[in-house]
Amino acid sequence: MSNEKDNEYREIFLAEALENYTELNRLLTVLEKNVNDSKAVQALFRITHTLKGNATGMGFDKIAEMAHVLEDFFGEVREGRLELGSEIFTSVFKAADVLGELIEAIKTPKDVKYRGIKTKLEVFIRNAKQVPAVGQAPQQPAAQETTGVQTDTSNLASSEVPEDEDNDESDVETTNVSFSDLVQVPVKKLDNLLNLVGELIIERDRIIANGASTHSSNEYSRLNRISSDLQYSVMDVRLVQVGFLFNKFHRIVRDASSKEGKKVSLKLEGTETEIDRNILQVISDSLIHLIRNSVGHGIEKPEVRKQKGKVEEGTVTLSASSESDTVIIKIKDDGAGINPERIKQKAIEKGLITAQDASQMSDRDLTMLIFEPGFSTMDSVTAISGRGVGMDVVKKALDSIGGTVQVDTMLGEGSIFTLSLPSSMAVKSTLLFDLDNQTYAIPLSYTESVISIYKSEIHKAANGLIAVHLGNTIHIVFLSDLFAQSIGKSKEKYASFDQLHPEQKLEIVVVSFNGKRIGFIVDKLLQQKEIVEKPLRKPFDSISYLSGVTILGNGNVCLALSIPGILNALVGNQLNRTINA
Repeated sequence: MSNEKDNEYREIFLAEALENYTELNRLLTVLEKNVNDSKAVQALFRITHTLKGNATGMGFDKIAEMAHVLEDFFGEVREGRLELGSEIFTSVFKAADVLGELIEAIKTPKDVKYRGIKTKLEVFIRNAKQVPAVGQAPQQPAAQETTGVQTDTSNLASSEVPEDEDNDESDVETTNVSFSDLVQVPVKKLDNLLNLVGELIIERDRIIANGASTHSSNEYSRLNRISSDLQYSVMDVRLVQVGFLFNKFHRIVRDASSKEGKKVSLKLEGTETEIDRNILQVISDSLIHLIRNSVGHGIEKPEVRKQKGKVEEGTVTLSASSESDTVIIKIKDDGAGINPERIKQKAIEKGLITAQDASQMSDRDLTMLIFEPGFSTMDSVTAISGRGVGMDVVKKALDSIGGTVQVDTMLGEGSIFTLSLPSSMAVKSTLLFDLDNQTYAIPLSYTESVISIYKSEIHKAANGLIAVHLGNTIHIVFLSDLFAQSIGKSKEKYASFDQLHPEQKLEIVVVSFNGKRIGFIVDKLLQQKEIVEKPLRKPFDSISYLSGVTILGNGNVCLALSIPGILNALVGNQLNRTINA
């Protein structure tokens, strides 16, 4: 993995360096036509400065040396201490050619002599430093009045140029045009390509389904394989390493800890883990809130940590790993941890729950209340916490992409926030089922199990139906009743249940979200299938129970259920006659 990562960084550097080299030559030609062009000088200075820094970071010392000399050269031109004439331009263009050869040598290794032209530029710079800066852009040399170094290079002592490289400039080839192996593609083009591939997959499934009765499955095996490879290849192009985002958090931790008067260091792990760029963009704000939360709420003040026997500097660890089609991101701190009793007290004070509800909630359920809008355990507002905003943003962002969050904490030792994210938004693994002659899809990421039980194993309770599965009590809901209620066609509380034969067997899909587990009764279970989900268009995009739609191979429309939307409605008691999970 390390070699692959190094090669990737080398390709990125090479692409940027060649782009800088091309722009360097263009600006030199512009400056040669008008030496008074201060914008061109400034741009040349910035380009060489950037190239120097990038080359130093990658360990390409020769490129860094040449870029550094050119940077100093244009710095003197910018200060007005060095005037540009034809002879100097000849040397600068040759220096640019040598720089290009050094960059090209990354891809096709060869020995490039560069010290001769480098020394010549250093002499120009050294002589220029003896002239006071004029405080303005370089001026065109006048016949009898000059302010900078003369362009005569005949005074250069031969001893100042290495003997073996005295005439090395003549060996530089300037006719070759180099191309990078990387191509920059706008994200919109990738999105459009992925959308077209999605349409291709839908059409493939339709062809295979229609031909199933007349052709064997082997007839379409090659089509199936090639189209799947194409789909995953396009998805792979959209993947980026999480380190792209993680490395930005060093400054965020530094600023947050400074405002809070705390000592905090950030540790990164698994930065090479890849995830869909769009998902990374969606969760970027969420990660900022979680990092700031760890610093503001988790890590203690240095004096407090010292009293507890901890080191004064706290540590926040941001890690990423891949598990099948899921990317796991963890934010861990070694701070004070979360006190469930304090959360219970604050939640009751704010009216989020009643004392009776609180007495029946587990510590994990209480901890999840921190994601409710307006909730905060801080008694006073600080620079980065106490306003009750931020954590609910995290939950909403995760819900929008089908992700989940889990909180593990130990009082006095710290907390771990675990985000489970889909590696791609293009394809979703689902479970298909029939309900009232309509096919629906439930994301597998929320599906805990599928069970078949008899009616006699389901019992009536005060607020709905319950059953016991693997020693756990789960609430049971007739999905058809839920949909009917959402459009105003309410039934009696146990009407659907009472109509069933005592020995009738029921198909139940058990889903979980934010620690809540509910079983949905469906008509018929079909199969697991990867679908290309399309967003719903207005006015259907406001239906909280649905996340999108796809077309099956038989041409029928399949609606994808939004488990967060359904469970939030149930738990929030937004429906008058459903359970309160």
